[in-house]
Amino acid sequence: MGGDIWGSKGAGTVRELFLVEDADTEDLGWQERALCAQTDPEAFFPEKGGSTREAKKVCQTCEVRVECLEAALMKDERFGIWGGLSERERRKLKKKAV
Repeated sequence: MGGDIWGSKGAGTVRELFLVEDADTEDLGWQERALCAQTDPEAFFPEKGGSTREAKKVCQTCEVRVECLEAALMKDERFGIWGGLSERERRKLKKKAV
């Protein structure tokens, strides 16, 4: 894996997804503490119909799960597992909140 905490596979994609447009108002430190940064990024972006179990298992023990989920909801992330929830689960959560 080398010195890159993101791994070599899909590193650019994961880094881009974690960029927040308005860095002045966001606490970006949570991303450095995220367990997914130390895990295979492909687990968090399964193909349609693929299992989300592995990613969600990592999220369950992550100390920044809430921050991750909040960021995904604010940015309206359409793909991947964020804060332990799939895109469909995040959509349901948003509907309940409205």
